[in-house]
Amino acid sequence: MSEETGKTVIFCNDAAGGLFPTLIMGSSALSLDDEVLIFFCPAGAPALVKGELEKRQGTKGLPDPVEMFNTILELGGRIVLCELAYEAKDIAPEDVRDGVEVMNAPSFLLEAQGATLSLVF
Repeated sequence: MSEETGKTVIFCNDAAGGLFPTLIMGSSALSLDDEVLIFFCPAGAPALVKGELEKRQGTKGLPDPVEMFNTILELGGRIVLCELAYEAKDIAPEDVRDGVEVMNAPSFLLEAQGATLSLVF
């Protein structure tokens, strides 16, 4: 096994079914010392509105999404919202959770270059 860390890129394109796998795999990759970059496409964007993760707390058999979100940021992971989500999903910038970066697709792709693993949910 190599001593070098990898770079994991995760796309969330489904706020309902893709949120938990995105957060679980993101926090898991960080626990393996990977660099983690998570991109929320417009369809996944509603999960990043303040208060939405709290609605999913207590889901039977699944970890706390607020704790996973916070842990990802605390461990140096980056959570990015596609800028198109503002208009496409009628999300105001002030409604997005703290710690979320906003980026356009070309900028994200530049950041994602060199990823050793990519996942889509």
